[in-house]
Amino acid sequence: MKKAIYVSEQERDYLRVYQAETKTRIAKSFEIEDKLYTKADVLKGGCLDVEYIFSTWGMTAFTVEEIKKYLPSLKAIFYAAGSVQHFAKEFLDCGVKVFSAWMANAVPVAEYAVAQIILANKGFYQSTVRARADYFDAKEFFRKFKGNYDANIGILGDGAIGSMVIERLLEYKLNVFVYSITMTEDRAKELGVTLCSLEEIFSRCDVISNHLANNPQTVGMINRKCLSSMPDYATFINTGRGAQVDETALIEALEQNPTRTAVLDVTYPEPPEEGSKLYTLPNVFLTPHIAGSAGNEVRRMAEYMAQESENLLSGNSTKYEVTKEMLRTMA
Repeated sequence: MKKAIYVSEQERDYLRVYQAETKTRIAKSFEIEDKLYTKADVLKGGCLDVEYIFSTWGMTAFTVEEIKKYLPSLKAIFYAAGSVQHFAKEFLDCGVKVFSAWMANAVPVAEYAVAQIILANKGFYQSTVRARADYFDAKEFFRKFKGNYDANIGILGDGAIGSMVIERLLEYKLNVFVYSITMTEDRAKELGVTLCSLEEIFSRCDVISNHLANNPQTVGMINRKCLSSMPDYATFINTGRGAQVDETALIEALEQNPTRTAVLDVTYPEPPEEGSKLYTLPNVFLTPHIAGSAGNEVRRMAEYMAQESENLLSGNSTKYEVTKEMLRTMA
């Protein structure tokens, strides 16, 4: 059998992600100990015949020289988490395949975002706050929302998460507008969505959900012009990255029009600085970066990588291999 090891600097995350059932499945295909190796363990020199690594959060970077010297037989890494930017390049440079569970991690974010969109269309967020002070005022506020029929929804980005959100929203009678630099008009027509500029989406949509890629080009992209054009009773949802938003402009837009709402799972910095109005504005709903894989959801990532490893060994098609070209654009 092919020799494999588990590698991570974070034992707690490793134990959460790789639970007994998945380890048993992996052990059917690989010679692998129920033991976690750190980088220091690898550098002791006992892994010269290791061909495969299973990892998760806590996977550390190796230099090309270290890989060639201490992992000369390595063929592939199965990373049961999302971004591989911090370690993948050197392994790819050495001809090692890298697989990531980025799609598994996208599932709970998409589920979370869709849930927030559906609630936002019902005026849920501010209605809960207003009902504590004045039930009938909250009732009147709620009546201003369109509900989940014929409302305009703006989706920023159509990567793994954005695409999942779009697919799930198609189950509803909603008008979906998409900002994308990659989606073609033919693909938009096939999905039944409308391609729009960023400015158009903010000015015409009842709910806007951010799923832009995390790269230097998107920093500050959601700017004052966009945010100040949000309609009355519009909701902005951010499960992407805080740095993509001009948060000063967001605060101004929310203060200028209290019927607007922001649902923020990410900020920049994270958490917001002490004294930030994001903590105190009644139309801001702040959560501590909870949209991604958590609780039992993290086990999905290990299952994806177990399946991917089986596909690779059997010669079947794999789905989640990361290439050098992909590293230039993915999160």
